[in-house]
Amino acid sequence: MREIIITCALTGSIHTPSMSPHLPVTADEITAAGLGAAEAGAAILHLHARDPETGKPSSEPAHFMGFLPRLKQASDAVLNISTGGSAVMSLDQRLAAPKQAEPEMASLNMGTMNFALYPMAARISDWQHDWEKPFLEGSDDLVFKNTPRDIARILTELGQDRGARFEFECYDLSHLYMLRHFADRGLIKAPFFIQFVFGVLGGMGPDPENLTHMVRIADKLFGEDYMFSVLAAGRHQMPLITMSAAMGGHVRVGLEDSLTIARGTLARSNAEQVSKIREVVEALGRTVATPDQARAILGLKGADKTAI
Repeated sequence: MREIIITCALTGSIHTPSMSPHLPVTADEITAAGLGAAEAGAAILHLHARDPETGKPSSEPAHFMGFLPRLKQASDAVLNISTGGSAVMSLDQRLAAPKQAEPEMASLNMGTMNFALYPMAARISDWQHDWEKPFLEGSDDLVFKNTPRDIARILTELGQDRGARFEFECYDLSHLYMLRHFADRGLIKAPFFIQFVFGVLGGMGPDPENLTHMVRIADKLFGEDYMFSVLAAGRHQMPLITMSAAMGGHVRVGLEDSLTIARGTLARSNAEQVSKIREVVEALGRTVATPDQARAILGLKGADKTAI
């Protein structure tokens, strides 16, 4: 496929505000970050919310509604709401905002896993909020719960009942087989948009061999019925997503996944990362997809059919 979809993950639960002053937290900041990323070439905006008072990842619909309508009004980007939220949220909490918004797309983690962020704590000396250090340090005993029952509920309540399609986040080889299982059960239909996730401790390591193997197994399991994208944590972001683009896949950037633009240099914005990967993929001969092209490629219902 010549067209390449750029997804931008604006802010999330992986990084903490004190690690970068450029991470958007408030509704105004997330709105500005999203519009900047869309203008730079991101067709899809992958969205989390944060409590503007504490900086904590938030599942409150009111926090999402602080920026979702503004992004929809000022941009034609596809708004993709996380159902992952944070590993410390209940499934009801994680589903509250996407069920209310009825988005075109939602992310979906395809398996329960360790989600170990505690090595980050050793690299930070200046904490902005009192919850950050214990949260990171406590992740050595943190399980991100995504059981088959949880996955089936999300597929039913958001997919079948509300018409959303999914960014299937696969952190390990087993997650591809779980996706195949739900396709066989008839809960999802092709084409499948699979996001290979590398570099999170508890999931796949950021090795190029892992990417080629994931593509090989996905080819075996899904044939022509899928497309893949790649995200990689931290300094592995640009090398692995460049490899994805060269292999015919799609790419994801954003401050949720990496706070840097180059080794040791903080990215000043999400748009800066989008612009950098856009230059790379266009140099490879790929054409950056517009939001409407992304909608056609992914078979989305359209922004007019959301509740945003």
